[in-house]
Amino acid sequence: MDTGFWIALGAVAALVLCSAFFSASETAVTAASRARLHRLANQGNKRARMVERLREEQDRLIGGILFGNNLVNIAASALATGALVALVGEAGVVYAAAGMTVVVVLFGEVLPKTYAIHRPVRTSLALAPVLRPVIAVLTPVTKTMQAIVAAILRTGGVRAVPRLSAASLEEELRGSIDLHGQGKVGESRRMLHSVLDLADYEVGDIMTHRKAMAMIDAGEPAPAVVEKALASPFTRIPLWREKPDNIVGILNTKSLLRGFLAHTGDHATFDPAAFATPPWFVPDTTKLIDQLRVFRDRREHMAMVVDEYGTLMGLITLEDVVEEIVGDIFDEHETALPGVRREPDGSYVVRGTVTVRELNRQFNWRLPEEEAATIAGLVIREARIIPEPGQRFTFHGFGFEILRRQRNQLTSLRVTAPAATAPELAA
Repeated sequence: MDTGFWIALGAVAALVLCSAFFSASETAVTAASRARLHRLANQGNKRARMVERLREEQDRLIGGILFGNNLVNIAASALATGALVALVGEAGVVYAAAGMTVVVVLFGEVLPKTYAIHRPVRTSLALAPVLRPVIAVLTPVTKTMQAIVAAILRTGGVRAVPRLSAASLEEELRGSIDLHGQGKVGESRRMLHSVLDLADYEVGDIMTHRKAMAMIDAGEPAPAVVEKALASPFTRIPLWREKPDNIVGILNTKSLLRGFLAHTGDHATFDPAAFATPPWFVPDTTKLIDQLRVFRDRREHMAMVVDEYGTLMGLITLEDVVEEIVGDIFDEHETALPGVRREPDGSYVVRGTVTVRELNRQFNWRLPEEEAATIAGLVIREARIIPEPGQRFTFHGFGFEILRRQRNQLTSLRVTAPAATAPELAA
């Protein structure tokens, strides 16, 4: 064996090492956690910023890696073939093909990729300083290849989209939450999904309807107003005057009681409305994420909800929005779900004004929330009539029996859930 053979063998080894570099880079950069890299970059890690910039132009990155990988593999095979042909004659072609296949697959592909897939972030950070200038050198070639590929795709009616849309990014985030939210972090997974859902739901979906609102007539005698305020389980109570739709203020029971105790004159001269704050009105179409932000900015805890005509629809509180994220929060004055009672046979007697969303959240049901806000509204919509007491229906796998009706309003229903989705009512 002459010196030329050993030089060729050394060159082949160097090219296989380059192949391993490209293979490990491809796997590591594409498999590395985007969230972890972003966090490291925000902490000042320069290599993480390099990897993020490389991933921003993924077409150029993949094109450069593939071009470089194939270039060194072909060059290594050509050198090995030439060296073996010179050494053993025509049989060297067979030896080179067999030997280089094993070497390239084992040491140029499987080994580096296996290492990189188990340590993607560490590997990508280690290779980024070398990979970045290599990709920069290969940019003219990759740009040409991208143009050719784009032209071929256009002839087939396919348009390349280099960046993910907002919807795709949200789906990717939801998928990551599901993927990593198993076991002990299951509750955290549910809350993270709820945070994303705030942008999909409106104030009108979770508000307390005006028929279920606790309100006080400001025209009543002061002692009666104070008595009703103290008897209420709520800290903030809307005040109305002349008609229930005319909300004139939000009464804070602490301020009311403080003022009432400090009043030295006749109780009849005490004015509860003087201790009420001006009402704040918001459209029922406001997204929950926006409402939460405004609650925070205004330092408010309650808002009155109106429709497009300015008609009072209900009210929403900061607690309502927070409960959409963390689940129901009960204090000593609240029951698990007002208006719902579990019967011995496993069915539920439900007040007609209870919302479908509340039932789904409490019992993990899957009743449609888009068709109607309340359970009574859902039954009327599905039945396409206003049912009479005693009528029974089956919708979406659930049984519904009308118990009471007041005029055109269903006030009480019996709901029988499928056996697989009928949990115990929390105490």
